[in-house]
Amino acid sequence: MKIKSIVTAILIAAAGFAANAQSVKKHGQLQVEGTQLQDQHGKPIVLRGMSFGWHNFWPRFYTAGVVKWLRDDWKCGVVRAAIGVEPNDGYLQKPEWSTEKAKTVVEAAIKADMYVIIDWHSHNINLKEAKAFFTEMAQVYGKNPHVIYEIFNEPDEESWEEIKAYSVELIETIRAIDPDNIILVGTPRWDQEVHIAADDPITGHDNLMYTLHFYAATHKQELRDKGDYALSKGLPLFISESAGMEATGDGPLNEAEWQKWIDWAEKHQLSWVTWSVSDKDETCSVLLPSASSEGGWKEKDLKKSGIKSRALLRSYAGKKK
Repeated sequence: MKIKSIVTAILIAAAGFAANAQSVKKHGQLQVEGTQLQDQHGKPIVLRGMSFGWHNFWPRFYTAGVVKWLRDDWKCGVVRAAIGVEPNDGYLQKPEWSTEKAKTVVEAAIKADMYVIIDWHSHNINLKEAKAFFTEMAQVYGKNPHVIYEIFNEPDEESWEEIKAYSVELIETIRAIDPDNIILVGTPRWDQEVHIAADDPITGHDNLMYTLHFYAATHKQELRDKGDYALSKGLPLFISESAGMEATGDGPLNEAEWQKWIDWAEKHQLSWVTWSVSDKDETCSVLLPSASSEGGWKEKDLKKSGIKSRALLRSYAGKKK
């Protein structure tokens, strides 16, 4: 092939890749219609990206450089800032510092033309603190179509009645400031019991989605069946956390089951986010300690889960949806 032809092919490929990017400039204000996440043009959109690890354990990755690298190299259309609540150095202990970490990621995502999930990363109900946090987030960023609010990460022992009451309070708090950005609602038992929420959904509010989390070596067809039931009842789902190993975050990858999950999500045009940008000695942390706090990672800086996560994101990044 002549050099001119090679250059032309590269430019065409690059243009096609950019045209299908999950950019806010292209897709704008998100909305929910039925079970489907849509863009401002009423077209289905599937967001695919990475979740940061707990901000209080791996704050070094909460940088603009990492956000930009995840966009440019990993081809993420969305990132998730996981703001830890109860553990040491979490929001309950350090609210101002925790809020600043969230703001760093949100502002970097806005600058990078990406969607960003502001995740209240708690397993328990902390209503007063959550209302204060999301009031500030909505006041500062509510006018930006980039923002998605995740108001309760993985409730553990709470009943759906308790989760629902908590969620309604937070939804009303956010909606008093931000009338339209997407709000993600947690479901019982670590975001597994979506079928329960489907039988008694929150009413009277628009642009809500419900979170389903999977770890492929543990959660298999039984959980997908629950997801199918929820969708059949009209419950819009968003996979805001997922990965290929056991639910503990450790153990070997089950790549075959992981692919089944991705295939299922893509079939139903469900957005999916992978856990996590961190360097803990566990399977689900996608980075090794050698990874820079500003991105620019080489393959030698990635664990097997990181290599796989990056490959998955890059392979789906050009798909139209």
